[in-house]
Amino acid sequence: MTKKILISGLVGTIVYFFLGWLVYGIILTESTTGEESMLFIFLGCLFFSFIFSYVFVSLTAISHFKEGFSAGLVIGLFYVLSWYFFMNMEFDLNEFLQEVVIGTLMTAIVAGVVAFVNGKID
Repeated sequence: MTKKILISGLVGTIVYFFLGWLVYGIILTESTTGEESMLFIFLGCLFFSFIFSYVFVSLTAISHFKEGFSAGLVIGLFYVLSWYFFMNMEFDLNEFLQEVVIGTLMTAIVAGVVAFVNGKID
């Protein structure tokens, strides 16, 4: 069980980090200030991926990409909504919709990858 958590958590971290780089570093560069700490971003990806890894291995036995993706959509939606409202003092509909769609899809992809890796490890 520990092996599954470690490996799927690390793979999820790498996928999440590179998805963030692709989306925010290449496609939507106007959404960043350029002052973000790569270390803290990586650590955020690490701990968020390990949440899915732990839950999927220890609590729910999700081990297929489709199941992980579906669970990630729901969890990702709630996660993005909560952080959007925590971190923003004003409401901008375009920014809100962009963050909800991107954050939810990124979370779903990472959760799907974590579940897929869990299914491949004995």
